[in-house]
Amino acid sequence: MDWNDEWKNDKDLKDRILFFLQQYGKEGLERALEAYADERKAYICKTRTAVFRIPIDDILYLKINRHLITICTTNGIYEKYGSLTEELKQLSSYHFIRCSQSCIVSLRKITGIQGSDIILTNQERIRMSRALTPKVVAAFIMGRCG
Repeated sequence: MDWNDEWKNDKDLKDRILFFLQQYGKEGLERALEAYADERKAYICKTRTAVFRIPIDDILYLKINRHLITICTTNGIYEKYGSLTEELKQLSSYHFIRCSQSCIVSLRKITGIQGSDIILTNQERIRMSRALTPKVVAAFIMGRCG
């Protein structure tokens, strides 16, 4: 049976999807589908001696000091050498945004913004630069990275 037949024959599935659409609209469904797809994607962290597969949804932020990038996740910390600009190129489509010269953060892990501090889901605070604050605030309010 293909998905079209399943959709036609499964009244419960149809009702749940229609209820979701009524409650959140087409944009809500698109965001939910995007979040579901992103949840299954992984960021590959390569070091000189190891390779790690980190679920995108686990990443809170990346910070750089000189050329050492620290990747802070819900399950631990990883380090590698590189460029934050290159990392942002990989991660911006997954709703990551630069919040200072030395940090990019996942918009999905921000619970609030207080002054020039970003408050993350783990209650950690990340300082934003003055120049980037308006862009981060706007992206947070809109719920997407731009």
